[in-house]
Amino acid sequence: MASVRTAAWLAFLLPAALLGGALISQYGFGLYPCEMCMWQRWPHLVAILLAAAALAFRRISMVVPLVVAAAIAILISGLIGGFHAGVEYDWWEGLTSCSTNLPAGGDLLDSIMNAPLVRCDVAPWTLFGISLAGFNFLLSVSGAALILLMIATRRKGSDHG
Repeated sequence: MASVRTAAWLAFLLPAALLGGALISQYGFGLYPCEMCMWQRWPHLVAILLAAAALAFRRISMVVPLVVAAAIAILISGLIGGFHAGVEYDWWEGLTSCSTNLPAGGDLLDSIMNAPLVRCDVAPWTLFGISLAGFNFLLSVSGAALILLMIATRRKGSDHG
């Protein structure tokens, strides 16, 4: 079906795009993340690092475990996103506290007083009724499944390509 190298690139590009989109929505459009949004970012960062390491190696015995680990990290982010989306859609109870991000430097009291309060149970943005957490769930879970399928069905002769 596909090479391990292709799976490694997908394991790198998918979380990079999702994390990049989250950062653009935060810093470009003012959609500040709640605590559960931040939880979704960490596994993506781990996946990026694992996939980058996989792309740096040539030996397939080193690459496959790194790509599988990256796919699992992507899956974890997606599952957190699914839980978060369920909280946003009032399917179940989530965190009872809200969070905020404080900028570094400056007057701490001013930063606290002017920091936006971000609720985990309210989607700040939706498209077709799907929140950012919902999109993370859909894209991450399906992407992780595709990466794992690519690894499971790889062509032995194309592993180095």
